[in-house]
Amino acid sequence: MKAIELEKAFDPRGFEDRIYAQWKEAGAFKPEAGENRAGPPYVVVIPPPNVTGVLHLGHGLNISLQDIVIRFHRMRGEPTLWVPGTDHAGIATQHVVEKRLNAQGKSRHDLGREKFVEETWRVKEEHHAVISRQLARMGASVDWSRERFTLDEGLSRAVREVFVTLYERDLLYKGHYLVNWCTSCGTALSDDEVEHEETPGKMYHIRYPYADGKGVVELATTRPETMLGDTAVAVHPEDERYRDLAGKKVLLPLTDREIPVITDTYVDRTFGTGVVKITPAHDPNDWEVGQRHGLAVVNILNPDGTLNDEVPETYRGLSVKAAREKILEDLKAGGFFIKEEDITHAVGHCYRCHTVIEPFLSEQWFVRMKPLAEKALAAWERGEIIFYPRKWENTYRHWLRNIRDWCVSRQLWWGHRVPAWNCGSCGKTTVSRENISICPHCGSTEVKQDPDVLDTWFSSWLWPFSTLGWPDVSSGQAQSGQADDFSRFYPTTALVTGYDIIFFWVSRMIMAGLEFTGKVPFRDIYITGLLRDKQGRKMSKTLGNGLDPLELVDDYGADALKFTLAFLCAQGQDILMDRESFKMGSKFANKIWNASRYILMNLEGRNLVREPSLLPVDIWIRSRLNTAAAAMEEAFLSYRYNDAAQTAYEYFWNDFCDWYVEATKLSVKEGDDAEKDRATTVLLGVLAESLALLHPLLPFVTEEIYQKLPNTQGLLMRAPYPRYDKNRSAPQREEQFAFLQELVRSVRTLRSECTVPPDKKVRLLVRPDKHHKEFLGENAGLVKLLAGIGDLEIADPVTGQGEDPARPKTSIGLVGSAFEAFVFIAEAVDTAFLKQKFTKELEKDRLFIASLKTKLANDKFVKNAPPELVEGERIKLDEAVKRTEKLVSYIRDMA
Repeated sequence: MKAIELEKAFDPRGFEDRIYAQWKEAGAFKPEAGENRAGPPYVVVIPPPNVTGVLHLGHGLNISLQDIVIRFHRMRGEPTLWVPGTDHAGIATQHVVEKRLNAQGKSRHDLGREKFVEETWRVKEEHHAVISRQLARMGASVDWSRERFTLDEGLSRAVREVFVTLYERDLLYKGHYLVNWCTSCGTALSDDEVEHEETPGKMYHIRYPYADGKGVVELATTRPETMLGDTAVAVHPEDERYRDLAGKKVLLPLTDREIPVITDTYVDRTFGTGVVKITPAHDPNDWEVGQRHGLAVVNILNPDGTLNDEVPETYRGLSVKAAREKILEDLKAGGFFIKEEDITHAVGHCYRCHTVIEPFLSEQWFVRMKPLAEKALAAWERGEIIFYPRKWENTYRHWLRNIRDWCVSRQLWWGHRVPAWNCGSCGKTTVSRENISICPHCGSTEVKQDPDVLDTWFSSWLWPFSTLGWPDVSSGQAQSGQADDFSRFYPTTALVTGYDIIFFWVSRMIMAGLEFTGKVPFRDIYITGLLRDKQGRKMSKTLGNGLDPLELVDDYGADALKFTLAFLCAQGQDILMDRESFKMGSKFANKIWNASRYILMNLEGRNLVREPSLLPVDIWIRSRLNTAAAAMEEAFLSYRYNDAAQTAYEYFWNDFCDWYVEATKLSVKEGDDAEKDRATTVLLGVLAESLALLHPLLPFVTEEIYQKLPNTQGLLMRAPYPRYDKNRSAPQREEQFAFLQELVRSVRTLRSECTVPPDKKVRLLVRPDKHHKEFLGENAGLVKLLAGIGDLEIADPVTGQGEDPARPKTSIGLVGSAFEAFVFIAEAVDTAFLKQKFTKELEKDRLFIASLKTKLANDKFVKNAPPELVEGERIKLDEAVKRTEKLVSYIRDMA
């Protein structure tokens, strides 16, 4: 057998694209790929990224975690499907196209609806290509043959089927209600499309005169321009200050209207003056109050954000900002203005154009959510869905119990057109699965389709089943394979997503799945934490602290990206990181490369043995691999990514590289050809299994190495994942080698602290307990190799009382759980110099301990400092005390 060359320098850019193309060409991402694809499938649908977006690190985290579990289940022999796709992102995509047109001095109205939609499709194709490339660069093993788009033909049929079915079941209606309105985009927005920001503002105190001329009532508002739409003033029914006010009327300043004073428990008696203005058309809470009391609803805004004809003529046509300035002027001139106070309050902004959102009375389509929510809540109570971590179940339950109807129409041109037609002759509306040209009510041809489109989430909430061929599977229109997909792969298995869309996507998908298929769309829901910088701030464009996943792939490789994110991803916790964090993943990938390179370089002249015998160290490493496989399987199945990554790291770096590979050097250096062939065969077998163990976390580097091994064939991603085998379990060997490792680590630590040169061999006397003496003797050569020992003497332990008279002079003692050992340090270093060095370190540590004790004795510090800071100081104290105890023993031993 010849030596196999890996490049000396680890460079993932040299093979990642090639490996991905190889996987894709082999069809390895398909659930039908490979042998033994039997049993229940494992299915994930990708949370579809917006087609106009560029993937950020949040996407990188989400994609990485999905890819890890997909690869794990694929290697377990399960039919594994990961459905890719993108979202048409109505408002976001339209905004991008309109921005391009604005740069040319045009608007969408210059193009007209049809041409504008054509232009938007072109933009979609441009961005889609970018997203696909980004997913491939990150190593996403999605089944590209099943890729979907929320505006493709099949999903469009699903959207129309659902809309019409909801209408037929009286779960969808059209009405005038208060919505979030972006005056710039000219459309209603869903709650998730509104970003609330703490914004400086003012609280304005205003006098409203009683209609009978006998006094005034003072109230406060942050939006004085909306007073022109007031239809009542409210106080709390139990507020003693205003007991006689209820039932009276006040004059609305700057208008000729009288409005009533009402009582409602909505009013917070402790806030401001305890009196509030009620503007049903421009505040969600006021809308609810208005509905309870039958108040008039006065909308003072035009869709473009200017004031309309419902206000006095002097304010008509003014923007909200200009109207506020003019109204404050007039309030002051009329003696109605009292004062203003600086405040900071949460103000809603459009997530795309950042315009301040206006609550706006508008005619929209709504879905009745309560009946759907009741089913989704019952499914959770039955245990049909499980959140990881469980704490998010409280969020899910709370939202479903307090749900409001969903405004699903948008005043846009890009999206699913509302399948409703209005008749110009009889005025009736027809909701239909098919396009109509004749009114079914009166036979008129004067029918026009509703100009609105549906909220982007209306297609996204169908994603788990519409992507698998629904509703075509029940109508006989399914394309080849689609019917099989729905029956084979629905319900899907897992969803990996962020907490911020539990309301708007996760919950709605569960509702839709239950309503239209009778089943929950997935069982496991893994909610990722937030990505934060090292200062704890959420990564965002505004702060400029975000990281580009593709830049990280360029710098460190896709494996480093995936492994680092998994390693830091503790369930239920946010992730603190910066660019430097990814060096850890890169170093681990580099370790895998270098260890494999060393093994492959030393194959010259070796021959593989059919059934090699095993030495104790071989039995030990196979048992350690077996233990790691069991731990990683349990971690993957419960979505504890960091536990899986840490197990992989500790096993490969510590057990395999630092101990086993080093231990095999005894056979390579001292054994005959037969022993070298035996050791090499076992080593290559363990390496191949270890690469399979690591593959879900580091797919590229493991695949590249695996395909070069002389004892493997085919793709690693199709190879079986290592499974726990009780016949491989060797707890006695693991315990024995744990003893050996503790001894070697103790000697290595002492060598480092005493600055013994690496090439300097030291003499060692060990007194093990009776259970380990024989084992230590059998493996003396291994201890000498790993600990840098020249002469090793093994003696019986001393069992007498008091000071040990047999302690060798000029040695430093070490004590372990099952041994005491003495390193003859004086034979390797200048002990006088070393004693002086340790004495200085001891003095420094004692001063440090004194300062820590003083700090921790300060009640003010302990009570006021963050608990984690106080605990950190206590840990430092404990470590410093242990360090001084060790230094004292070193100095004593050298005396």
